[in-house]
Amino acid sequence: MTAVLEHLIDNKKITFIGGGNMARSLINGLLMDNNQVQICVADPDESQLDGIRQNWANVITTSNNLEAIDQVDVVILAVKPQIMSEVLKPLATIAQQQKPLFISIAAGITEANITDILGAKIPIVRCMPNTPALVQTGATGLYANQYVSVEQHELAESIMRAVGITVWMQEESLLDAVTAVSGSGPAYFFLVMEAMQTTAEKLGLPAEEAKLLILQTALGAAKLALESRDKPAELRKKVTSKGGTTEAALAKLIDGGLPELFDTALQAADQRAKELAK
Repeated sequence: MTAVLEHLIDNKKITFIGGGNMARSLINGLLMDNNQVQICVADPDESQLDGIRQNWANVITTSNNLEAIDQVDVVILAVKPQIMSEVLKPLATIAQQQKPLFISIAAGITEANITDILGAKIPIVRCMPNTPALVQTGATGLYANQYVSVEQHELAESIMRAVGITVWMQEESLLDAVTAVSGSGPAYFFLVMEAMQTTAEKLGLPAEEAKLLILQTALGAAKLALESRDKPAELRKKVTSKGGTTEAALAKLIDGGLPELFDTALQAADQRAKELAK
């Protein structure tokens, strides 16, 4: 996180409704970057709160959501989508009175869904993080409604950047595409790693050595792509010697319809995200 963004959360009061894995990832990232932020976690599950207390002694814990969001700057909704409605309903009155920034990381819950329960003119940011956020290398798409101020906009970005990169969407509907590309994306790469692992062992490589080679290659390719000005297509061409082993492998992948298959897969994920939002 940059010094400018880090400064934005100095002495801010942030409450997490829900103390699961994604909440813990954000808490860890925030406290690594800034020890002046004040964090509270509300969860009805005492075992979740015990885990929070064991890891961060300075984080306040409670099972009372109303107490947790009183006089705070930010409320992060980190609960399962199916219980979002019952969690939000009791918060409507205090939300209207104090109007903190609400950040939702629940998939499929739209800004309109939240507004219908909390009432009009509440600043809301929807986020679509992915699981690498658990190791501070996440990718998060964000969308802000019209009631989010410039400062709140920057505050939301500073919070989510504690666990990786952030990209803002001008239209909420584009979060479905974010879900298809980066939200579900880690699973696509895991499938590629899985397939490579299977064949590597068939070729005679020991399982552990094959795994290490595959994972480091994936990490290195991603790092190279991030740090290069070249597009992935250009990087692919640069490592593909004419008549070489890479060309032989890529020809099979392309002839087998891999690009078209990825198009079909991501289109399906995007469509499913739209269906779930309804």
